[in-house]
Amino acid sequence: MRDALEALRAGEPVILPTDTVYGLCASASESGPTERLYALKGRDPLQPSALLAADVEQLLDCLPELDARACLIVRALLPGPYTLVLPNPARRYRWLTGRTQDAIGVRVPELPPEAERVVAESGCVVSTSANLPGGPDPRRVADIPAALLEHVRAVVDVGELPGTPSTVIDFSGAEPAVIREGAAASADALERVALALR
Repeated sequence: MRDALEALRAGEPVILPTDTVYGLCASASESGPTERLYALKGRDPLQPSALLAADVEQLLDCLPELDARACLIVRALLPGPYTLVLPNPARRYRWLTGRTQDAIGVRVPELPPEAERVVAESGCVVSTSANLPGGPDPRRVADIPAALLEHVRAVVDVGELPGTPSTVIDFSGAEPAVIREGAAASADALERVALALR
């Protein structure tokens, strides 16, 4: 954990467990760490990645311009196995939003305690599955490609994870749109949001 925290503060990528799969993470505070993460993974710079926080309050501190609707959605669904695409009126974290700088993907997983402490102390991170493009989502450290493991400074290993990636729902437009069905039922999420917005 100490190595992971030091690496994030130095702008280097690390492997952290989430509530779904292992993630390749880097500090989100400036562009350099995200650029290094993308280069390591071979990820298209125009493809967005999620901003991951240790808890809801940390996330809202990172995105102070979120309006009341977005804040209600966040509090209705997070923490949990969701990635929410929200309006990003200040165009924050442009280095991880890809083509759509007016929107941003956010995650507040139910993190294992070891990862929660790292992110709580380091600040929000950019996070993407610890795989190569098109590869399987890793549920164990042994599933992570050597090409990634050899170039990160720290790996927080908590054993086997569920292995199904987060459910992705886009709330940046007038109506929500399910982008990816994943670890949680999107219908349940939309029902919870509808209740919160009444």
